[in-house]
Amino acid sequence: MAKLSLKHIYKVYPNGVKAVNDFCMEIADKEFIVFVGPSGCGKSTMLRMIAGLEDISAGELSIDDLVVNDVEPKDRDIAMVFQNYALYPHMTVYENIAFGLRARKMPNDEIHERVLHASEILGIKEYLTRKPKEMSGGQRQRVSLGRAIVRNPKVMLLDEPLSNLDAKLRTQMRAEILKLHAQLKTTFIYVTHDQVEAMTMGTRIVVMKNGFVQQIDTPKNLYLYPGNKFVAGFIGTPQMNFFEGTMKKNGDKVDIVFKYSDASISVPYEQLIKVRPGYLDGNKEVFIGVRAEDMTLEPSVVVESPYKIKVVVSHVEELGDESLVYGDINMGGDGYVESSTRVIIKTTFNGEFVPGNVYEAAVNVSKLHFFDKETEETIVPRLPEINDVECTVKEGKLNFSGISVQLPPALMCGDGQGKMLLPSNAISFDGDIKTNVVDCEKISDKYLVSFETGGRRMFAVTDTEVPRGEAHISIDFKRITLCVGETIIEPMEELVRLEGTFDKVKEKVVENKSGTRKTVKKVNFYLNINGVKFPSPEYISQKIFATLSPRSVFSSRFYYDFTPYTVRIADSGIEGTVEGVSDYGKEKFLRVRVTDKTVNVFTEGPVTGKVFIMPDFDKAGIVEADRGIKLI
Repeated sequence: MAKLSLKHIYKVYPNGVKAVNDFCMEIADKEFIVFVGPSGCGKSTMLRMIAGLEDISAGELSIDDLVVNDVEPKDRDIAMVFQNYALYPHMTVYENIAFGLRARKMPNDEIHERVLHASEILGIKEYLTRKPKEMSGGQRQRVSLGRAIVRNPKVMLLDEPLSNLDAKLRTQMRAEILKLHAQLKTTFIYVTHDQVEAMTMGTRIVVMKNGFVQQIDTPKNLYLYPGNKFVAGFIGTPQMNFFEGTMKKNGDKVDIVFKYSDASISVPYEQLIKVRPGYLDGNKEVFIGVRAEDMTLEPSVVVESPYKIKVVVSHVEELGDESLVYGDINMGGDGYVESSTRVIIKTTFNGEFVPGNVYEAAVNVSKLHFFDKETEETIVPRLPEINDVECTVKEGKLNFSGISVQLPPALMCGDGQGKMLLPSNAISFDGDIKTNVVDCEKISDKYLVSFETGGRRMFAVTDTEVPRGEAHISIDFKRITLCVGETIIEPMEELVRLEGTFDKVKEKVVENKSGTRKTVKKVNFYLNINGVKFPSPEYISQKIFATLSPRSVFSSRFYYDFTPYTVRIADSGIEGTVEGVSDYGKEKFLRVRVTDKTVNVFTEGPVTGKVFIMPDFDKAGIVEADRGIKLI
């Protein structure tokens, strides 16, 4: 079977439209992956690039570690099922299924065996002598699947195969395709615009919008932990309720105020500890999301709940065992029109809700979602990025949550009170600061470690599991933000971005073959940064030529990206001037001025004056500057 690797895949049309932007994903063998999103989001284009029916503008597509960018569709060992069945009307079912095998000159006995096997799996053996016009839509779709099955492909691609079927057949065929996946034990990639299909079929789902991947996750995680407002609204029926509002931390409580209404609730800060700190000042507007099933009008629950808001009911949709109650948290609002105060509540309560009456609704605050008003990205990440900690500095020591630690020279500042923004990835469990680990949760390939010190809960993100109980941490000071009095010390910039070009140089080279010296002309390629030419590693040259047209390769600008650890001081290279050193205790970094920018370079000893820096191109990231396309 097959695994797929999609690295920085782009589809850019000649008019400049990007249909797919920087698509990155690893698909394991036997996975059932679903691409879902609204019309025009790029999902079918991505599927067609995997199939080889569309050229890849940039990026690398591998099937079982073989790069297939330039491999013909027929040689990729994939099979594709289309939306419109694509059956030959003049052929029987048997002939339609066998057509592809006959085109490959397969022996008749093997063709017959494969067709019978596929027809048995799909339950269409008795229809093999019929023509497509004599069959229902569901049966025709089975024939289309059969034509793909007989290929024994490494990868099955399905492009909205159920969209032409009625609701009952769609449900039936969903089950058939899942059964087929279990029987064939191969990799399936399925495209649909229907979120119900996506949620019920995929082991993982790729949500797309406007050519960009919005989130890749399991159905359960997409529902519980949407990464942005679009995903939150797209996944789940009915759509999540969205309100505008603000959040303000008052002691151990957070006051949530809903705009355009009198609604507000006060929630324990412990419930919202993962919220990014900058959103708790009461000034920054956010979207507040709550699903219809996470609110209730059931009187017994409302009486017991401390978290409730008033709703004026507009109308009710009866759905049998449950009802959708529409209303508005603005007493003068209209629950019929979608707005920032309209609310939908899903309930199984049998009571009657009278339109025009005002009811109290209880809110499950543990299921609230919050999104940035401008970017619409979640502000409650599953892996919290920042710990917002009150602190003091006195005589060069940083004091927070019962911890006292010596500040390194790079962070030295005057005495005073303030706060520290401590990134969760700046904490490691290899130091001498005593703490207590209370939980360790695996999320994807990382571990979220919750620990307490001085009665304060904080988070760290690690690559390995950390046992509960007493532990000792250390802090990577170059990543923290320290605000004391009027002084603000920002984290060290960890991106070393150098701008340059890709050059072709015709050179005379002396070759020595069989004892004979001969001068020949040869074309070599160089990465040109600030006028310094570095021989281009072959894989970088291949990547650039595979991405850009021959005409634009040598006229394009590129960003060559490194870290302070992948550039070094050398005897030759890019000229710069040392402006100073940033001493973070365990590590020191030179601040080197290179033309119009200052970059940080790790150092193990004192260096001053004029220097040369040498990048490690084997560890470079490369971006085509004008279109913003990541090559590596």
